[in-house]
Amino acid sequence: MTVLRRLVPHPLLSLVIVALWLVLAMEMTGGQIVLGIVVALAVPKLTERFWPDRPTLRRPLAGLRLIVVIMFDIVTANLAVARRVIGPLDRLHPSFVEVPLDLRDGFAATILGSIVSLTPGTVSIELDCERWTLLVHALDVEDDQVLVATIKRRYEAPLREVFEC
Repeated sequence: MTVLRRLVPHPLLSLVIVALWLVLAMEMTGGQIVLGIVVALAVPKLTERFWPDRPTLRRPLAGLRLIVVIMFDIVTANLAVARRVIGPLDRLHPSFVEVPLDLRDGFAATILGSIVSLTPGTVSIELDCERWTLLVHALDVEDDQVLVATIKRRYEAPLREVFEC
């Protein structure tokens, strides 16, 4: 293992941490940059033993496309949920929906559950890695199968491409 690899075990994660640090600090001073770099080097190193089966990002561009889709869905879902909550509540159709997963990687399935929970109006309740299902609660569901198809098409399929699993 090279010295650089030991110092920066997850280079992409370190870059994301530095970027997030600077965005959250809302100022780009020399001190904030140095502190961001220190945090970006320390966090992956300190959490390295929690990643025994380190996932490999196979297609980073597909990952970037997925992030864009998620951000778009978060914005549009916020607007849709606000409109539904402000309107008459008796028109809501909450539902628990079981999503069968094609993913067979626990890490990627966990990311899928997190993505579903990030999108307003839905929350992942349980990930069953024995039956490979994700239980989702949605605020307003007209058709369970449409929700399942949407989750599989917009999130699961790109995740399978990103991690090739």
